[in-house]
Amino acid sequence: MVHGKKLSKEALLPSLLEDKDSTESEEPQPEEQRAGRTEIDMHELKDQLSHPDGTMSDQGERAVEGTGDARERELREEEYIISEENYDTDLELNDKEDVYDPTGKTCYLEACEKFQVVPASCFLQQIRNSELNMVHRGLGPQGTKALAVPLVTNTSILRLNLRDNWMEGMGGAAIAKMLKENCFITEVDLSNNNLGDNGARAIAGMLKMNGILLKLNLSGNNFTDQSAEYLSPALITNTKLQHLDISYNSLRERAGQSLGDSLSENTGLRSLNLAWNCIQGRGAVMLANGLGGNIFLRTVDLSFNGFDKEGAIALGQALKENAVLEELNVSNNRIPPEGAICLAMGLRVNKTIKSLKMGRNPIQNAGCYGILKCVQENPHSAMEALDFTDITVNQDFEDLYTAVKGMFPVLTVIHGNRTGTFKEAKA
Repeated sequence: MVHGKKLSKEALLPSLLEDKDSTESEEPQPEEQRAGRTEIDMHELKDQLSHPDGTMSDQGERAVEGTGDARERELREEEYIISEENYDTDLELNDKEDVYDPTGKTCYLEACEKFQVVPASCFLQQIRNSELNMVHRGLGPQGTKALAVPLVTNTSILRLNLRDNWMEGMGGAAIAKMLKENCFITEVDLSNNNLGDNGARAIAGMLKMNGILLKLNLSGNNFTDQSAEYLSPALITNTKLQHLDISYNSLRERAGQSLGDSLSENTGLRSLNLAWNCIQGRGAVMLANGLGGNIFLRTVDLSFNGFDKEGAIALGQALKENAVLEELNVSNNRIPPEGAICLAMGLRVNKTIKSLKMGRNPIQNAGCYGILKCVQENPHSAMEALDFTDITVNQDFEDLYTAVKGMFPVLTVIHGNRTGTFKEAKA
């Protein structure tokens, strides 16, 4: 065996040059850390490659992905929305344990880096507030997904306003997943976000599990009859949600039937807004029947639909059966005088309705007179406000109103932008 002390300088130099890399790797502490980081980086790369969006940090892989078919990306996005496993992947950034952060600021910055979006400074400024207002911020699907990550564990925010951020179905699914786990947020505004049917599906799944949310605004999200079929079973299961707004959507006849069935069994809602949809025909009748069987709703807005005569007849019957409803808006529903008279039959026995809005329906003086007459004939009526905006009435109606005013001093009638006052038309 050759001893190191006897080796000449010339003999040692070649071996040192050849084994330079190996001898440096034998240094214990720094290189072990580097190897550990390399291993973590490889795990993170695998996580990114398995991500449903297909995002990759390696430039070569990014180029290969960029050449894929656009249709495949759309399919992956749809699969992401309906897959519970994918939700978990997005909301769990890594497997390492971090210091507990009740606001979620740290994980938000990490999520923004992962989803390749710029952190929203307004979110960081409001992260400890009780209300988070992110209206018109252009978050998009990816920005919304990043925002959902810290909200899972945030304990400060109670009211969340994400109106008009064009989050689409994927972003809506991320918020829905977050609301399944968050135990503090009670009010959410997701209006004007183009959630579509896929977003409605995710929201419906959340409503079946969430027992905290009290107020939800889903207005203006391009919901169709398919969306109503997703939401209807959730409204039967959920008993905590009190205020729901699904106005300004594309709900039609089939949606009215689905929602009518669920409303008859719902035990949580106190107010419902279905204005500016296309509910008509059989759907309007079924929806009215559902209202008749509901014993919890206090306020219902059905304006700007197409209830017509058949729907008005069904509403009249519902008012006979319902002993809870206090405010009903059926303005702009193409209701004719005959329909108004049938609706008025319900007012003859109803004891709870305080406000009825019938404005801009072609009910003419006859319909207005019939409604007011039925209020007069009901000594137990709770009516406080009748709205006949833009409907012309004659002297007979004015005389009747004077008589009814004596019985119900608090009653006001709106007509032609004037409250409780009617003047003879000029000759």
